[in-house]
Amino acid sequence: MTQTLDRPDTPPAREKPKWYRRPWIVPLLAVAGLFVAARLPFYLTFDTGDSLVELQPDNPETHYLMLSAHILFGSIALITCSMQVWTWLRQKHPKVHRISGRLYVFLGVVPSGAFALVVAIMSTVGPDGKIGNVLLSLLWFGTTFAGFLAARRHDFQAHRRWMIRSFALCWSIVLNRVWIVILLLVLLPFQDTYYGGDNDALISDVAVASIWLSWIVNLMIAQWWLDRRPKRRARRTPATKVAAAQ
Repeated sequence: MTQTLDRPDTPPAREKPKWYRRPWIVPLLAVAGLFVAARLPFYLTFDTGDSLVELQPDNPETHYLMLSAHILFGSIALITCSMQVWTWLRQKHPKVHRISGRLYVFLGVVPSGAFALVVAIMSTVGPDGKIGNVLLSLLWFGTTFAGFLAARRHDFQAHRRWMIRSFALCWSIVLNRVWIVILLLVLLPFQDTYYGGDNDALISDVAVASIWLSWIVNLMIAQWWLDRRPKRRARRTPATKVAAAQ
């Protein structure tokens, strides 16, 4: 004789999400908006004296214009990229998600990434810093278009994975400022010893290290997140409750 346990009339109540799993899109969009508000106005005045980074002394006007264009389109990329990872928007308003995605690719990544390559070459940082910025721009292009083409093929699992990497690279500009502060705090005690009082050398090392750390660490975290999520979902999947007795 075989007996199957009766299923409950109502599904079990969903477990209340932990505090660290609650919606984080509000602070994410807030940080993106504050970052844009703090940086963009300095590059809309057409005054090279307002630049927050050192301009190339031979062509400051051209450098400033390229930098202004990069930051303007980059601001669009940062805001629309943050919208792309908003689960509620993606599920409830897929059309808005698609529109913001196209804005991210064609009005954000394409022009901002192209100007970023020019700015990277014109930058006053050394060759190691320029290489870091060029690689960042190329990887940003590559991951974004891999995600875009995956969506065109309706391979939404691959699309999601590539766009998470693109998101990580897009947000490297914000994390770059965090790394600058951290590196300054770490290296300032060595200013008089290792650097012999040369403040310019210290600042140069901080600038170069922050360029590389901002996108490498972001990519590592994104990949860790992608690799762990399938395991987490597997642990949450309830087992079928069927018992057999003879």
